[in-house]
Amino acid sequence: MPTALITGASSGLGEQFAYALAQQRYDLVLTARRADRLAEVAAKARKLGAARVEVIESDLARRSTPAEIFAKVTELHLQIDYLVNNAGFGTSGRFDRLALERELEEIDLNISGLVAMTRLFMPAMVARNTGTIINVASTAAFQAVPFMATYAATKAFVLNFTEAISGELADTGVKVSALCPGPVRTEFQAVANNEHGRLPSFAYLEAETVVAQGIAAAASGHSVHIAGVINFLTAQSTRVMPRALINYIARRIYRPNADSPAP
Repeated sequence: MPTALITGASSGLGEQFAYALAQQRYDLVLTARRADRLAEVAAKARKLGAARVEVIESDLARRSTPAEIFAKVTELHLQIDYLVNNAGFGTSGRFDRLALERELEEIDLNISGLVAMTRLFMPAMVARNTGTIINVASTAAFQAVPFMATYAATKAFVLNFTEAISGELADTGVKVSALCPGPVRTEFQAVANNEHGRLPSFAYLEAETVVAQGIAAAASGHSVHIAGVINFLTAQSTRVMPRALINYIARRIYRPNADSPAP
């Protein structure tokens, strides 16, 4: 059976990737920091059709973790056919007031961990002339986002990195795709301390919808997929709107309440 490795699989998009690929009869390797939640996801994935599910408790913000995961997968004699680099988090607030250690952890997880996992598992796919890699980016990748400066910058890296790798592997049979969701109903907002944003409720998509679109887009060979019609139109508008205007709009949307100007 083909095997899929999913990072950040304990909740949100990663959890839904596990369920969707289990229904497609993939064996699974699930990684995240929360072992208890991983066990719950693994149990449900087995019920949905995954014959084998391995769980690896890990923290991809640590530079040594990708190599440790690779070694564990090798030890288990598993061949990874499908890699979903989903692990990541965001922070929100005025940058000069945010904890530096947390911002650097965000960079290490969102960028360094993703790059390392891609580099470690990609060569075997290329050698077999088949495989799929989905890197979870964001619509935040298409513009600067005041008050989520580090997060948006990391996702811009993920988008550009993924598109470049997709171009490099165009003739290899390996499909590489950046999935760019907008707001999704997950734990992300709570972790980012951005639960009271100014985005309307209709802007949010369900995690299952985003994952289904991402899997279909990767299968069709799309190097980038923006989930949701509104998100697609918004992302495309950044190509023609003045950058100063985009920055102003983003600043109004993402400004924390404590930083809002007096009426």
